[in-house]
Amino acid sequence: MNSERVLRAESILPDDAGEALLVGRVWSNASAGPCPVLISDERVLDLTGIAATMSGLLEMDSLVQTLHAASSLPDLGSLQSFLSGETGKILAPIDFQAIKAAGVTFADSMLERVIEEQAKGDPRRAQDIRAKLAPVLGDSLRGLVAGSEKAAEVKKLLQDMGLWSQYLEVGIGPDAEIFTKSQPMSSVGCGDLVGIHPISQWNNPEPEVVLVLRADGTIVGATLGNDVNLRDVEGRSALLLGKAKDNNASCSIGPFIRLFDSSFTMDDLRKVRVALKVHGEDGFEMTGESPMEAISRSPESLASQLRNRNHQYPDGAVLFLGTMFAPVKDRRGVGEGFTHEVGDRVEISTAKLGRLVNWVERTDACPEWSFGVGALVRNLAGRGLLGKV
Repeated sequence: MNSERVLRAESILPDDAGEALLVGRVWSNASAGPCPVLISDERVLDLTGIAATMSGLLEMDSLVQTLHAASSLPDLGSLQSFLSGETGKILAPIDFQAIKAAGVTFADSMLERVIEEQAKGDPRRAQDIRAKLAPVLGDSLRGLVAGSEKAAEVKKLLQDMGLWSQYLEVGIGPDAEIFTKSQPMSSVGCGDLVGIHPISQWNNPEPEVVLVLRADGTIVGATLGNDVNLRDVEGRSALLLGKAKDNNASCSIGPFIRLFDSSFTMDDLRKVRVALKVHGEDGFEMTGESPMEAISRSPESLASQLRNRNHQYPDGAVLFLGTMFAPVKDRRGVGEGFTHEVGDRVEISTAKLGRLVNWVERTDACPEWSFGVGALVRNLAGRGLLGKV
């Protein structure tokens, strides 16, 4: 492992880690496979004796009480030893769950989607379009509650002005955009490479809060995610959304799931501020911070549009809540806006959920995804754990 890219345990944990109920997933060299784990005092405690998969663990009734009462859990090693690669590695904290995302849920990113659409994927046109649209759309969208009477009035006004867009339809209309970000088992975790497709010259990180849902739709906790996006690809056509979103290593989730309990509630989640920091090998730096309170739909509303009588997820699901950021800082030249370069270090953080860190590489240079559902089932069978799924 590149020593310059070894993270420190304390740097990825929540500020109140001593109170946080953190569960996750690691590859354990000693166990020769993936293990659901509890993070306690920077130690990695094995939960496979309780449940062999994260999906199964999160479906347990009274999970919070079970974990608080758990004692004598096998100690797999220090969190630092997993971050250094000595005893294994940190994985994305999910396995069988569907990986879904909500789009266009914040005013600033909503505006940028309209700009992408108008620019037809050309970043050089974006600045001029932004200057024309921002004064009109920005003020109209900020603070607007999606699906409300006020939103309907704004929709009519924008239609009359010839400014209506498919992105505004899902941004402030009654129906949210819910799409499949990636496949079960495909997400990378904290410390891994994230991929940008080599055809893209205009792309960015999308730092997001990620809800964790049980099969019945109950929201049991949250984590952080990077919904890496190809702005030029999606801007050419909304029908290219899948190509813009679902690529090798294009989805990162972690570092851990924080379960809701007395120290962390949905009200706490609504108040978090998510920070983004990009540091490039070329010396480029970009930072930003944005509040969850600016979201146009409540997390519960988005979850209800994901899982309902019309659509179920028997293994549970995670839901990206939409990005608060739309990076526009020029990088390659004046007026060309932001785009990733290979080697960028991307940090997404919030005090209550910790820090998700990844490094950017081309998708065809990232490790291929090879350990899927079938591989996990075979691994668990070989370890005598199928009865714990």
